[in-house]
Amino acid sequence: MWIQCRHHTTALRPLRAVEFFQGTLDSTEEIQTARVFDTTLRDGEQSPGTSFSYDDKREIAAILDEMGTHVIEAGFPVNSDAEFEAVRDIAESTSTTTCGLARVVEGDIEAALDSGVELVHVFVSTSDVQIEDSMHSTREDVVQRAVESVERVKDAGVECMFSPMDATRTDEPFLIDVIEAVSDAGTDWINIPDTCGVATPRRFYDLIEKVCAHTDARIDVHTHDDFGLATANALSGIEAGADQAQVSVNSIGERAGNAAYEEYVMAVESLYQGDTGIDTTRITELSEVVAEKSGVATPSNKPVVGSNAFSHESGIHAAGVIENADTFEPGVMTPEMVGAERRLVLGKHTGTHSVRERLRDRGFDPTDEEVRAVTRRVKDFGAEKRQVTVNDLERFAEDEDISRQTETEEVRA
Repeated sequence: MWIQCRHHTTALRPLRAVEFFQGTLDSTEEIQTARVFDTTLRDGEQSPGTSFSYDDKREIAAILDEMGTHVIEAGFPVNSDAEFEAVRDIAESTSTTTCGLARVVEGDIEAALDSGVELVHVFVSTSDVQIEDSMHSTREDVVQRAVESVERVKDAGVECMFSPMDATRTDEPFLIDVIEAVSDAGTDWINIPDTCGVATPRRFYDLIEKVCAHTDARIDVHTHDDFGLATANALSGIEAGADQAQVSVNSIGERAGNAAYEEYVMAVESLYQGDTGIDTTRITELSEVVAEKSGVATPSNKPVVGSNAFSHESGIHAAGVIENADTFEPGVMTPEMVGAERRLVLGKHTGTHSVRERLRDRGFDPTDEEVRAVTRRVKDFGAEKRQVTVNDLERFAEDEDISRQTETEEVRA
């Protein structure tokens, strides 16, 4: 059972003026601003079994656009006629920057340019294992094709982003050679991808710091979640000097997925007190739409958007939250900030405070003894791994012959 917690209602504090507590949240100087590059419609769609329809892409893109997302990577235009049309229509219908992906292949680049995107994202593998065993090519060929591709995009008068794919498994001197070459060719952005998710925050910080020292291009990062470090690595990259991170909603994407849009945005906004420019109140709505369209269910314990993110069952936690939500929630991120609701869940771990409040919410006026009796029944019912619903609670109350509040008493909805 879940019921929205509406006790101790006060006017909502401005989203960007949340108080900080003592401790690790005292220092918030690492990040002032951070841009959001969304790749849900491209890398997110590469989740096994996921395929967005034309209408799905348009709907998701519209929400991302309205929320203030800086870049929407709409797809891979050369992939198919349908993909090309979707990318073109998103570019025409949104006010934000639309990006199209392209390999360092002439046909890919021309398709991306023809689609009308404002940013062309060209990529080529730079790790030896991928150059030799995937591309069957050489380092020299990689550098030449990278430079030629960047030059073609820039000659067309379009903004260019270049990615040395598998950068975190690339020989570092060679990676710097490639970065310097495409910088000389005029790329506007260099994306550093942790393609196989092997980076750790400190190592990734050092890499981004070094890359920043070898180019005048703006830096973007793309991190994968194979070890559960994608969002941490993305934030580390921003701390090191990157301007932007590539993220996907609900962290969907290849294998274990990407850095999560919702986690990255809320960490910048709440933990760093930085500015993303994103309308965070629509994050839950966006998450639900992507979960439905992608067919990838959101785990209940998913940070920020999971059904348990702002839920409380434990008696100690629920009692504290009833008095002041900051007791057992971050305090710098509230459900209202992401368009969600706080939930008090009844089950095996429920305490008397929750039961009393829930009974009063349902119009009952229980004594202390009656609250204890219903709490025992809730715990027993929950221990059998059964969900305690509103009907169950009312049935327990009626079985205990708990009286209803009189009509003159205020019944809290």
